[in-house]
Amino acid sequence: MLTLNNLSPNKGARKAKKRVGRGPGSGLGKTAGRGHKGARSRSGYTAKPGFEGGQMPLHRRLPKRGFTNIFKTTYKIISLSDLDTFEDGTTVDRQALLDAGLVTERDTMIKILANGEISKKVQVEVDKVSRGAQEKIIAAGGTVKE
Repeated sequence: MLTLNNLSPNKGARKAKKRVGRGPGSGLGKTAGRGHKGARSRSGYTAKPGFEGGQMPLHRRLPKRGFTNIFKTTYKIISLSDLDTFEDGTTVDRQALLDAGLVTERDTMIKILANGEISKKVQVEVDKVSRGAQEKIIAAGGTVKE
């Protein structure tokens, strides 16, 4: 019967740790598998990330394409369903969105998209509003000011 006191792993499931530097009989004595000279044989050696032993590293072998436009404007996207959490008659501007936790200080531009529905009358004052979102806000009785 198999009980906790006679459990053992399957044959070959456990392998003994390689003990290096324990004499010539082990096959890994003297230099402990590190070879004779060079950086890898010394203690404290660490290769830089991406270093391939002197071979041209992959990140330098691959072609570079395109560019990054540093003047690109990125918008923080807010859905109409997020605006539905505000009370009737509220002015939804950058500060109101910050207080609600929908945007952060780092978000430079804010855009509202027509994802979801809105049932509250809110005055929206943000950088951009999509046409669909603008129509839904006005249909609910709100106003839009960009």
